[in-house]
Amino acid sequence: MDIVKKQYEKKGRELDKIPVGSKIKVNTKIMEGGKERIQAFEGVVIAKKHGGMSETFTVRRVTYGEGVERTFPVHSPIVDSIEVLSRGRIRRAKLYYLRGRSGKASRIKEIR
Repeated sequence: MDIVKKQYEKKGRELDKIPVGSKIKVNTKIMEGGKERIQAFEGVVIAKKHGGMSETFTVRRVTYGEGVERTFPVHSPIVDSIEVLSRGRIRRAKLYYLRGRSGKASRIKEIR
């Protein structure tokens, strides 16, 4: 088990660096046919789940009027990179209430 932990420590990804309410861009590796490409998913982090090696975070965005949520494992080899674009000012650990809101009501204030 120590070997696995050391391998993931080398990646340098920690869930603490990805705050809830922040706008992030997650680049994932996609296999199509025999080719591998990078696909970006940009949105707001609405939840984090701590759990050692099985840590996950959920990202939400609205595309063409439809809400799309995707859950990513932090230590997955499929996740190529995680980039924090802006940090939000929130007072909740889980932002599930954003699912029922749309337009200006779903905005999050930025930390300057």
